Amino acid sequence: MRVLLPAALARLFPGAPRQMELEAASAAQAIAGLEARWPGMADRICDSTPAIRRHLRIFVDGEPATLHAPLRPGSEMLVMTAMSGG
Repeated sequence: MRVLLPAALARLFPGAPRQMELEAASAAQAIAGLEARWPGMADRICDSTPAIRRHLRIFVDGEPATLHAPLRPGSEMLVMTAMSGG
């Protein structure tokens, strides 16, 4: 499956590409895979409850997703900053 990261997040982790291939069965496993490669990345994506941080959103195959979202081979998980304000 493919993971796409926002530039702001990738910049915090030297060597982290904006797109990468991982093997994962859920969004949570994909984030754990990111954490294994770039320690601290999971803390930037998830809070302590654990849930996706308030100002981030995850989409799997174009649909809003949670940490429990299943992933299949060929899935695409997009991590993006949320739009906020008024």
